[in-house]
Amino acid sequence: MESIGVAGIDVHKQMLAVVVGRQGMDEKQWERRKFGTTTRELLHVMAWLQQKQVKEVAMESTAQYWKPVWIALESHFTLHLAQARSTKGPSGRKSDFRDAVRIVKRLLSDDLTLSYVPDAEQRQWRLLTRCRHQLTRDRIRLRNQIEGLLEEGQIKLSSIVSDLLGVSGYRMLKALAAGESDPKKLAAMGEKRLRATEEELAEALTGRLEPMHRKLLALFLKRLDLVEEQIEDLSKQISKAMAAHQPVMMRLCGLPGIGAEAPAQIIAELGPEAAAFPSAAQVTSWVGSCPGREESAGESHNNRSPKGNRPMRRLLNQLAWAAVKTKDSYFQGLFRRLVPKLGIKKAIWAVANRLLKVIWKMLHQKVDYIEFGPLATNEQARKKRKQRLVRELRRLGYTVQISLLPPPLIPTPEPRP
Repeated sequence: MESIGVAGIDVHKQMLAVVVGRQGMDEKQWERRKFGTTTRELLHVMAWLQQKQVKEVAMESTAQYWKPVWIALESHFTLHLAQARSTKGPSGRKSDFRDAVRIVKRLLSDDLTLSYVPDAEQRQWRLLTRCRHQLTRDRIRLRNQIEGLLEEGQIKLSSIVSDLLGVSGYRMLKALAAGESDPKKLAAMGEKRLRATEEELAEALTGRLEPMHRKLLALFLKRLDLVEEQIEDLSKQISKAMAAHQPVMMRLCGLPGIGAEAPAQIIAELGPEAAAFPSAAQVTSWVGSCPGREESAGESHNNRSPKGNRPMRRLLNQLAWAAVKTKDSYFQGLFRRLVPKLGIKKAIWAVANRLLKVIWKMLHQKVDYIEFGPLATNEQARKKRKQRLVRELRRLGYTVQISLLPPPLIPTPEPRP
């Protein structure tokens, strides 16, 4: 019985080098063919692979050029996306067909490092959430450009108001761009809840903006309006696309430090049930939040976390900082215990790793987050801490006898006359 064909594709922008091989067949008998990358050529690739009775196809992750190939073939074959480092060959022996042959060999020997590629719907979610994040970064960049322009015009508004693009700041910026130069009139545009007085605002708004500065400020504000409009539009599209998974998003919102936008990003990266990751250890390895290991002679010389999914690493770092600032949360207590031993940055990354494990459990097992809170509400934690303190005191030479303090007496209020 003839073995099933396996194909390897070396992907380029304008050309595909395709090799079809079979287990046990001599490498010289493997078939090789070049194709283009247009839609018509991709249909020819699909027809040729079906003719050769190919069931599995592996390709190299080359920039964004693998995506149209994947989309064209995913409904007809079992596809594998190999990381570029696992397909690298020896220096001085590189050619397109050799690379494709190497992909087939390593796929047959189960020696490829494969990337996780979600289904078409989840890829659309990723596209929307990542685009929204990029627009958010554009908004931050515009804010920094506006602040630099004001500093050049000797206006110190950002030193007085906490949010330069808030209601008051935006109103003043609009007036400055329109040509208003009277500091008192500009200061009167501030909201009453501003901590700064009108005199302080007037002093900060006294500067020398040239016509060129005002023109650039107007352009920046126009771009800012467009970016904010697009962010709002994308948020609506994301909410509509994930309408079926609103219960999952509401469940994730119960975690400390998670706001309104983070659940959509988590689901877009991991999936609504994290079904691609059978265990918490696998998802932390994929994200790269777990400690690494480079062992030689029985010793690990580097425990630095491996590289992983960049959007999730960025998001986890932000969520960890928010979680440790949530008063009386479990993650705040964990952070305070780890800081003396690991330092701030490593402690935050350890909290992020623990947070990811909790997220996986909530998605995979469909459970809610239960906040144990401080030690006063966590009996097991209190017991462990008591034992540790007793051990330390006895090590210092003290005799320890533990007894519970009586509850505090609550004075009875006197009756009103």
